[in-house]
Amino acid sequence: MAHAQLESPLGSHDVTNQPPPLLPFDLYSTDRALHEAVGREGAAWADDRLRKFGAVIGDDVVTWATQANTFTPVHRSHDRYGYRVDEVEFHPAWHELMRTSIENEIHALPWREPRPGAHVARAAQFFMMSQIEAGHGCPISMTYAVIPALRHQPEIAAIWEPRFTANEYDPRQLPAAHKRGSICGMAMTEKQGGSDVRANTTRATPLGKGGPGGAYAITGHKWFCSAPQSDGFLILAYTDKGLSCFLVPRWLDDGPRNRIFIQRLKDKLGNRSNASSEIELVGAHGWMIGEEGRGVPTIIEMVNHTRLDCVIGSASGMRQAVAQAIHHAQHREAFGKTLVDQPLMRNVLADLCIESEAATVAMMRLARSYDESVAGDEHRLFQRLATAVMKYWVCKRYPMLAAEAMECLGGAGYVEEAFMPRLYREAPVNSIWEGSGNVICLDVLRAIGRQPESLHVFFDEVDAECRTEPRLGKLRDDVSAQLTDFTHAEAGARRLVERLAVLLQGALLVRHSPSFVSEAFLATRVGRDTGSAFGTLPRGLDDVAIIARSAPTAG
Repeated sequence: MAHAQLESPLGSHDVTNQPPPLLPFDLYSTDRALHEAVGREGAAWADDRLRKFGAVIGDDVVTWATQANTFTPVHRSHDRYGYRVDEVEFHPAWHELMRTSIENEIHALPWREPRPGAHVARAAQFFMMSQIEAGHGCPISMTYAVIPALRHQPEIAAIWEPRFTANEYDPRQLPAAHKRGSICGMAMTEKQGGSDVRANTTRATPLGKGGPGGAYAITGHKWFCSAPQSDGFLILAYTDKGLSCFLVPRWLDDGPRNRIFIQRLKDKLGNRSNASSEIELVGAHGWMIGEEGRGVPTIIEMVNHTRLDCVIGSASGMRQAVAQAIHHAQHREAFGKTLVDQPLMRNVLADLCIESEAATVAMMRLARSYDESVAGDEHRLFQRLATAVMKYWVCKRYPMLAAEAMECLGGAGYVEEAFMPRLYREAPVNSIWEGSGNVICLDVLRAIGRQPESLHVFFDEVDAECRTEPRLGKLRDDVSAQLTDFTHAEAGARRLVERLAVLLQGALLVRHSPSFVSEAFLATRVGRDTGSAFGTLPRGLDDVAIIARSAPTAG
């Protein structure tokens, strides 16, 4: 969008040395790391689809994103007559974002079109859409992720899967049976336990014989319920046989609202377009999903897919932050030349580009593992371990990258009119949701301890590069040595998971990216010839080529 240059009445306010707006820009074709990975990871068939989707994300979507984050959700507990309604009111822009994502099947592509590469194609779409607006991705992600968990109860899935996978967005306040499409939320944590869901106190009482697929009355308080406007929720509650998983509808099919009461919406640091809440269930109707007392293994099917989306979302934010920083530096002059021509700024930008590409190639390889998991145990073992490893590391790196990218814009990047503050506020959320850092690291230890073969499969993924690249080989040996004393592994779990993540990223970059990118990564992330902050690359790396590879093109 061009800005007309108006003459200042005082002659003192000619605008110069300001970069033109970047957004919208071609989020697919100019992202080389992304579109190369789409073909490589098995979704070449989706190339035209993704190019067209990239074109959809234009001025309207950018405007909706701004509006949805400016005019945030409002809880309406009662109507004007005094009846309890527990509705969440959104700005129309939110509904347009939801409609766009659902009509383009980001919530359901692998289930609607189960073919090789479907998870990869869907990951690329989620990656692009999240660059513009991440908050609405929460219900989109949960609706995508609920299907594998729901399939633990085929007779329930037969009813609800067509609702959750319909490609029509229907925000009306009606029973799901009367809507053209439904979305899903999730409520696991409670105030006394948080990530320790075994400390939950919510109880489920059978309304008949009970058991898998049976009806229950559920009573309790959930400290964090995502997307409380959803048509159904997967939740955890105790029965006499232990913590179990339930599908709880917002409305009963015969018309009354289910007994789910929103206590308040959370006033969050970021992710502000999205409604997150505390809810009270008072004899709410629900159906058991999966085996009684095995609620965590059942709902973890959903959690693993939302963890994948945490990786995609963080990689997405990195890409947008890097694009904004490069664009600014290409058009802003200081001390006699453009910022991108200043050696120190080039060092910073190149370092950010390396981090972003490493995140992108890893998340796309991870998405392929979800396509491959149907092929056998070996692929499922890799998916299980790699999801946790990359969820920890990519989500940890995003906040640091967002802060550094914002600094590339100087004061202009710190004001709300810029795109950067929203990215910065959004950056920590994926590291906290779906298992914070310590929880994820303990999950990695649990996966290795219970299924040691998962580590062997993980190493199989990187061994070819470890044999040809000594720095990767040494890192692999260091990881193996750290695991020899597994009884004392917990205190060093973060270091272990970081090493595993860097090992995988390094191997993938050596295998797939230009040598000027992979060498920079190996020198600084593996060989450690670098400082502690971004922008401390050693001499001799091709920073100009690295930046050119990641540079966006406005249009």
